[in-house]
Amino acid sequence: MNIKLVPALEDEIEQIWKMQIEAFSDLLEKYRDFDTSPGNEGIEKIKTCFHLPGNTYYFIYADGLLVGVIRIIDHKDGVRKKKISPIFIMKEYRSRGYAHAAILEAERIHGKDGWMLDTILQEEGNCHLYEKLGYKKTGRTKEIKDNMTIVFYEK
Repeated sequence: MNIKLVPALEDEIEQIWKMQIEAFSDLLEKYRDFDTSPGNEGIEKIKTCFHLPGNTYYFIYADGLLVGVIRIIDHKDGVRKKKISPIFIMKEYRSRGYAHAAILEAERIHGKDGWMLDTILQEEGNCHLYEKLGYKKTGRTKEIKDNMTIVFYEK
């Protein structure tokens, strides 16, 4: 599998937003978390994040196919941790190892250590992915709803 991360351009923000809405639609429906879900974010939030210092949105290509997006926050100051927020693979390309490979590529580009991320504790597949990549639970959690808790990881 050949994974490539290609930095997004400003005129591609709408494409990122549309992909994000589609990719997170199942989780939005499942948890009905209209306040914090990336599946309910407006395009303005992505525009804002796109222009923040240290933020890079990458399109994830697998063997030449556009399969998802990953946003990396890297201030490159050696003090603040790097962050993945969000990463998503389009539904038709899931369960093929693309997220795993994309994170490894992000770590190759930005450095292997000093990372943080969070996910939904109840999404066991996500937790398994991050733990397989060496991310450790920090012990910090945040309950969003009765059936939805955010768990925080570091590496």
